[in-house]
Amino acid sequence: MSEVKQEVKQFYDQVGWKLVGADVYQNARYEDLRPVSRQYIHECHLRVMRHLSPSGRFLLDAGSGPVQYPEYLEYSRDYQYRVCADISLTALQEARKRLGDRGLYVVADVANLPFKAEVFDGVVSLHTIHHLPEEEHLRAFRELYRVLAQGKKAVVVNGWSASRWVNYFEPLIRFANRLRHVFARLGWTVEESVDETNDAAGQRKAGRGKTGGTPKGTFTSKHDAEWVKRDVGHYMPVEILVWRSVTVRFMRALIHPRLGGRALLRWLYALEERYPRYFGEHGKYPLIVIQKPEEADSIP
Repeated sequence: MSEVKQEVKQFYDQVGWKLVGADVYQNARYEDLRPVSRQYIHECHLRVMRHLSPSGRFLLDAGSGPVQYPEYLEYSRDYQYRVCADISLTALQEARKRLGDRGLYVVADVANLPFKAEVFDGVVSLHTIHHLPEEEHLRAFRELYRVLAQGKKAVVVNGWSASRWVNYFEPLIRFANRLRHVFARLGWTVEESVDETNDAAGQRKAGRGKTGGTPKGTFTSKHDAEWVKRDVGHYMPVEILVWRSVTVRFMRALIHPRLGGRALLRWLYALEERYPRYFGEHGKYPLIVIQKPEEADSIP
């Protein structure tokens, strides 16, 4: 196992998939679980289901983690089995708690899947490929395509290295963060109270280490839309749509319940729905759809 993969495995075994609250993992610090954002996050998660076959025998979850959000469970609701493949044993143990006998659990490297070709009626891979060494990203896409059945679809969600859309708001994000720090020193807040949600309290705990600091993350390496269209598209049909256009940093800085946050997110979601390709390529998190033809040639 490469040094990078060993680092990622160690992080998720020892830190990322450790529970810090009721159904809240340390990794939740990378998500916005506040009530003001909940509906938007929920609807973005469900976008994946539009592109998967609604039912089948096996759904592969490549880099499954613990299947941590309720919406993730919906992807395999009408499949016979969800095959959870992950490099982290802790992830698979946590996934078993949620799926039980409806899941099959395999310690596996996404870039070297131990499965026969064309055995899965659907494939999802969420926030996983960016944890691989950069030279293995294309191999991972090719592996997902190899194990996908003919006529079926795979969905990959990853972040871009940069986002033109989010960059437009960078000055406003910095200004809002400065204001928040000033308000905090004065004892003012525009956030939900801790009592409004266990998720919010758990998320705050997830963002703190044992000594109160922010725990170190793990390795990531990301590409841009041109790389996907050129390199991945050379081997398989790909379509880039939007999963979510903004970052957690954007949301925590600019989306607040007392400042019309819910209405702003409804507007943003509607905009993403109207222009899914623009926000897929220029937002932060694309939803990459891979369609395998009915009579597909094997990838060399």
